Amino acid sequence: MEKKKTKHKFLKYGIIAPVAIWLFMFLVLPYVNLFIYSFWKNGPFDVVKEFTLENYIKFFASQGGSKGQYTLLLDTLKTSLIVTVITVIISFPLAYFINFVVQKVKYKQMVYMMAIIPLWVSYIMRAYAWKIILGTNGVLNSFLMWLGITNKPLDVFLYSNISVILAMVHIYTPYVLMPIYTSLEQIPRNLMEASKDLGCNGFKTLCKVVIPLSLPGIITGATYSFALSMGDFLAPSLLGGSTTSTKIANIVQMQFGTSNNWPYGAAIGIIILIFVIGLLELTNRTEKHYSKLEEN
Repeated sequence: MEKKKTKHKFLKYGIIAPVAIWLFMFLVLPYVNLFIYSFWKNGPFDVVKEFTLENYIKFFASQGGSKGQYTLLLDTLKTSLIVTVITVIISFPLAYFINFVVQKVKYKQMVYMMAIIPLWVSYIMRAYAWKIILGTNGVLNSFLMWLGITNKPLDVFLYSNISVILAMVHIYTPYVLMPIYTSLEQIPRNLMEASKDLGCNGFKTLCKVVIPLSLPGIITGATYSFALSMGDFLAPSLLGGSTTSTKIANIVQMQFGTSNNWPYGAAIGIIILIFVIGLLELTNRTEKHYSKLEEN
């Protein structure tokens, strides 16, 4: 009996060990290295390995009459919140339609696959596709000129916060749709029938049964959208085009690239990481709370 237990433990740890080593090497160690770098100085030719808090002070302090770059973090936060709200507004009705309106299983699968097909296409290709659509000589301008709404191409669509938000919504909607669809799929249909038997119309059933029971999925999807859009630097780079559309992730990219100031980039990265971890902890507790209510 003891030999069987020993063999079982050995097998268990033998399976877990490679995964744990992989996560430690490629997830924990890079973050530890980033954290250490954030307390070093940037020298004229190389990083000076002396402890300092100037990177964090620089992030929050005013520079040359302008506010600290924490304001850029707040602007990125605002953009991410807008993207998150829009993706949830789009994803929930679509997930509801697939689950409760489409009756045949094969049609459900077809509509669901059509909704998540963008995940099969490269991120850069999707971002460039919006550049082609919104550009001066793009699809949208050509269509407006064909309708006679405008006589010349408009340059207001591209290189703005609107184009960045539009691209992010398109890119991250499938990530929100999947958990919402899963949570709606797990709702017992007899609860909805019981709600109707008790005199609730469709809207009341939606508000009192469907939405409360699907909140864990909504929270999970919203978290995905928010966290991913917070760290997105490609969409603002390709579609933002100006300093007004620069996000905090672009600053991190610049510090590790053209500016070659790795300690400052590491400090900003750690600040973003702490912020996102706090958000994930908050949403995790909220999701557990509503999951308990669902079980009760």
